[in-house]
Amino acid sequence: MSFSLATWNINSVRLREGLVLRMLAEHGPDVLCLQECKSPVDKIPVEAFKAAGYTHMVARGQKGYNGVAILSKLPLEDVGGSDFAALGHARHVAAKLENGVTIHNFYVPAGGDKPDREINEKFGQKLDYLSEMRDWFHGEAPEKSILVGDLNIAPREDDVWDHKKLLKIVSHTPVEVEALGQVQDAGNWVDITRQDIPQGNLYSWWSYRAADWDSADKGRRLDHIWATKDIAQAGHSSHIQRVVRGWEQPSDHVPVFASFDL
Repeated sequence: MSFSLATWNINSVRLREGLVLRMLAEHGPDVLCLQECKSPVDKIPVEAFKAAGYTHMVARGQKGYNGVAILSKLPLEDVGGSDFAALGHARHVAAKLENGVTIHNFYVPAGGDKPDREINEKFGQKLDYLSEMRDWFHGEAPEKSILVGDLNIAPREDDVWDHKKLLKIVSHTPVEVEALGQVQDAGNWVDITRQDIPQGNLYSWWSYRAADWDSADKGRRLDHIWATKDIAQAGHSSHIQRVVRGWEQPSDHVPVFASFDL
């Protein structure tokens, strides 16, 4: 079974319903994982997505904030969602395909502006969230699984526009990079994007604050596709659709893609 998959922080699925439909029409991944849907599940425009061929969905939602959804052309079984760090946020949902592959869709907390948990509660919540992810994967070693989402960390030097300038900026601080590495090691996860594209700058997010995001190109790779080691070699064809950032009223994130032959 071969299938393609994309992950995208949509920054409001109702506000950007048209962009989702355009992306599905132009690129047609078999599975699309969305984060920051900012919608209760019953308000997600599921009928429009069904009409586009995405007849299956599992999701966790809340009004105005957070929210994760997996849209699929392929049948899905809802296999749960966890509230890491007991934040009461809709940040994780998991689904299983008919071939037995489990897909985890995560929206890790952004962490606020100051990388110091003593003065910034949100940064502490981010670190706690990552710690509980790590412990969960240590306790229940994943197999035949894919993990995607907005992990809100750009771990490598070439995942940011300027490594030295961002060392004290939330999303690229050493403590966050170390915490994400521990999550990755705990589940024996392989970074599929970097398996396919091992060298060079890659970004999936550009700030709304940049007057000309394209020419400034001050991006970060915050959105990831990982797979457990037992299926990692089945992953291929990774790419990031940078052009989507230039669409009208875009999200500040763009879709990240990979395909799997399983």
